[in-house]
Amino acid sequence: METARVLVAADKFKGSLTAVQVAERVTAGLRRVVPGVQVETLPVADGGDGTVAAAVAAGFERREARVTGPLGDPVTAAYALRESTAVVEMAEASGLQHLPDGVFAPLTATTYGSGELLRAALEAGATTIVFGVGGSATTDGGAGMLAALGARFLDADGKPVGPGGGGLTELAEADLSGFDPRLKDVDLILASDVDNPLTGPKGAPEVYGRQKGASEEDIAVLDAALAHYASILGPETAALPGAGAAGGIGYGALVALGARFRPGIEVMLDVLGFAPALARATLVITGEGSLDEQTLHGKAPAGVAAAAREAGIEVVAVCGRLALSQEALSGAGIARAYALAELEPDPAVSMAQAGPLLERAAESIARDFLS
Repeated sequence: METARVLVAADKFKGSLTAVQVAERVTAGLRRVVPGVQVETLPVADGGDGTVAAAVAAGFERREARVTGPLGDPVTAAYALRESTAVVEMAEASGLQHLPDGVFAPLTATTYGSGELLRAALEAGATTIVFGVGGSATTDGGAGMLAALGARFLDADGKPVGPGGGGLTELAEADLSGFDPRLKDVDLILASDVDNPLTGPKGAPEVYGRQKGASEEDIAVLDAALAHYASILGPETAALPGAGAAGGIGYGALVALGARFRPGIEVMLDVLGFAPALARATLVITGEGSLDEQTLHGKAPAGVAAAAREAGIEVVAVCGRLALSQEALSGAGIARAYALAELEPDPAVSMAQAGPLLERAAESIARDFLS
């Protein structure tokens, strides 16, 4: 019988385990049942929070920069660099994790720090930048990011408009002539699992505004402000897939930075070296905290499973909670899913004990697929 070679390519379990920890726990569980099994780990991410960590785990160098947080205070943000390729995660600079508990600023939160983080990558010599967007605290259409890179957004009196999406209501002129000239020579890839347009019923304010603290009134203000902003910068781009990603930062990158949109998991699998790792595997284990309908729309496990199915390699998944039928799993290329909720039905206990529970789930995988 051929020696089993397992590739663990899972995303984080949000709130309990990083993608690196998931890989470690799965490996420990497999080896408890099959001590000599060959395991290769490749933590993955889909462009949202955890993307830089996945790149670092794959051999990129972690770099840090002091940038402006979403509320205007300085924060430390990380990006990843390998040779001339950088992985920049907007959530590191402008993410919800930088907001104090219960504090939101839907109208004024800024992406200025994301622009500063892109500039740091340029200064480090990056000529290809994978820009992972997701988990943002902002809905400013990327105006803050563009301002940090040299754009000027002025009101009717020629003064800079205020921060955040709310400030764009007063926008009269956008001056992009002061852009950092290095941007012209950069291949900027917008990596996102979100293909929403900028505005409208499927736009950034309507679909994602509430999770950033926006009231119904705020959502109407932001939608109108972003539509006004797009009328000045380029209305056609506002309808493109990904323009609504991360509070519209996707729009800013597409309309002014020449970015090209690609599904985040596809980009990250390329960057992380998934194809050669897959070629060495006989079984793939993927997963994330919750396997649900959203998983099927461009999340990491679906991307991993699709690539593995194309290569004819069996895939199983681990998760905290499972909300997909076996039929849906099979349709996505996943033979079976192992949920921690089956071992511990109390969600709070399951999250607190995710590590040991995941090892037990991996023991079951080893018995079912490797013994």
